[in-house]
Amino acid sequence: MTIHSEHPFADPNPDPARRLRGRLGGAVTLWTAGSGATRAGLTVSSLLVALGPSPRLLALLDPDSDLLDELEDAGTGVVQLLSWSDRQLAEVFAGTAPAPGGPFRQAEWVQTEHGPRLASATTWVAVRLVDRREVGWSVEVTVEVEAIEVGEEEPGGDRATLTHRRGRFGRAD
Repeated sequence: MTIHSEHPFADPNPDPARRLRGRLGGAVTLWTAGSGATRAGLTVSSLLVALGPSPRLLALLDPDSDLLDELEDAGTGVVQLLSWSDRQLAEVFAGTAPAPGGPFRQAEWVQTEHGPRLASATTWVAVRLVDRREVGWSVEVTVEVEAIEVGEEEPGGDRATLTHRRGRFGRAD
């Protein structure tokens, strides 16, 4: 057996844009849409808030995701800010962790007119789809904020905002 000092899965030709995105990081949100059997969700950290008289969120979504299809069909959705205690749920909706019974069986949900809302989420936004366009390997969606709830944070604790940077979860402090 030989021990190597380099990472065994390191990409010999890393994509500089992918590395830049990883270093920027961001808060982790869970986007959900639909109801009943058509519910869909996706973990998203590539988003921004555009302020104005009619605030909007812009996000990059996977073009093959069930969430994008359901958001387009329903026209509405819910964006919830995840906390440190939700990191397993973030993995489930990212498709990187098992979800016995499906992803929506992994937590408690409140069905709203905009879609399913994570019952434990203290900060969430009800949104309506305004526009979509292909950008690189993603679909940029623009959604209009129709309702918003901003709850308390717990810096450093289980209710701290969940962040993702360089492939790892962290707490916003």
